[in-house]
Amino acid sequence: MSRTTFSRYRVLAFATQLAKFGMVGLVGFAVDITVFNLLRATVFSPEALASGPIWAKVVSTVLAILANWVGNRYWTFSKDRRSQTLREGLEFFAVSLVGMGIGLACLWVSHYVLGYTSVIADNISSNVIGLLLGAVFRFTLYRYWVFSPSRRDATAARSGTAATGPVTTSTAALRLQSRAEAEFVTER
Repeated sequence: MSRTTFSRYRVLAFATQLAKFGMVGLVGFAVDITVFNLLRATVFSPEALASGPIWAKVVSTVLAILANWVGNRYWTFSKDRRSQTLREGLEFFAVSLVGMGIGLACLWVSHYVLGYTSVIADNISSNVIGLLLGAVFRFTLYRYWVFSPSRRDATAARSGTAATGPVTTSTAALRLQSRAEAEFVTER
């Protein structure tokens, strides 16, 4: 396989994974925005509780994280998930909490520092700006840490299910090439 073809496979595999992440994210977004607005309009309204919008965002984001965990584990990164589900879940949740913190920080700055307290302003700051910044952060860490193929290979090597010994650059390249070809074939 030529280097150009291999690069195309990698780009296609990356684009496919990014698209899946986006679709899972849309489901999480729907959960997040629906629960946020329901809670903000009822039990966590600013009139009933001064910090209501923040608590509404915490609850809605935790529910969205759970929905995203299922979608990303079993669809977006299904080929890269590890057998250590608890550890992977804790890492996913930790990354998601930092991503939630990014959205909360955007909401807090907009609502409490800048004084934009309308429902629209709260939604733009938390569900547009915060979600976009958080999504970039989460995708990067999910891809290169939580669901990293190299960590899966390392876990398999330690458990004896993969060939042991030093991994050379050519071996790693062959594994990556084989994986890219397999992803390309399964996506077609």
